[in-house]
Amino acid sequence: MSTPQFMEPPVRPEFEAVPSTLDQVRHEAPLPLAKRLTDRAWLRKTLIAFVLIGIWELAARFVDNDLLLPTFSATCAAFVQGVLSGELIEKVAISMSVLLRGYFLGAALAFLLTSLAVSTRIGRDILSMLTAMFNPLPSIALLPLALLWFGLGTGSLLFVLVHSVLWPLALNTYAGFQAVPSTLRMTGRNYGLTGLRHVVLILVPAALPSILAGLRVGWAFAWRTLIAAELVFGASSGKGGLGWYIFQNRNELYTDRVFAGLAAVIVIGLAVEHLVFDTVERVTVRRWGVQS
Repeated sequence: MSTPQFMEPPVRPEFEAVPSTLDQVRHEAPLPLAKRLTDRAWLRKTLIAFVLIGIWELAARFVDNDLLLPTFSATCAAFVQGVLSGELIEKVAISMSVLLRGYFLGAALAFLLTSLAVSTRIGRDILSMLTAMFNPLPSIALLPLALLWFGLGTGSLLFVLVHSVLWPLALNTYAGFQAVPSTLRMTGRNYGLTGLRHVVLILVPAALPSILAGLRVGWAFAWRTLIAAELVFGASSGKGGLGWYIFQNRNELYTDRVFAGLAAVIVIGLAVEHLVFDTVERVTVRRWGVQS
């Protein structure tokens, strides 16, 4: 009986790859200028803004009635005049003071509700029941009740602002908490984290994208609710912030100032969206790799 013959594996011939020098590297052709420009989001948005301004200017000149639709140049002049006189700045300061208080109060209540919901079963039932009841309810619909309870003043504004911020932020935060992986939850418990410490150190960082989305939505709801409420307050008490500025100039038929007030609302909204929320997202969510 012959012994089995073992075959040696084939030997691959070795070779040495010499790296190319820099002069031999083939550079790709640069992208066309139009392609490089269209890849920049800020430039695309700027072009869209100029197109909208152009449509506005053409429509105003076609209507040819400053009482119905002032031109963009007339609105800019009214805006600059309001800023230089200090009236527009004062109204914006009043509105922002009330808005920030209501916004942070609503955010604090949302955090407490969601923390209770992820910690206990009764808390989860309370949050589910309250959001189902009050989230579909428009904040401005509660203004007559707020006037009855708190009268004309800041208290009524804070009441409707808290309502506008609380429920969307609570829903987004709770959804983010629920999406946290169970392994991460168990890791926190293995380190002895329970209750509020477990929420702050484990759930909040992991659910940060959802929390930030809820903060954005809550800000938008609060901002438009405040302006609408101040319009009513202007009709009732003759006092208020930016909403009252718009209402007062509408009564006096200064349509250019009305558009200047609306422009201030838009500018503040864009500034908060890009300078505040985008910055927070860039230094936290994207930096930590929580979101692509």
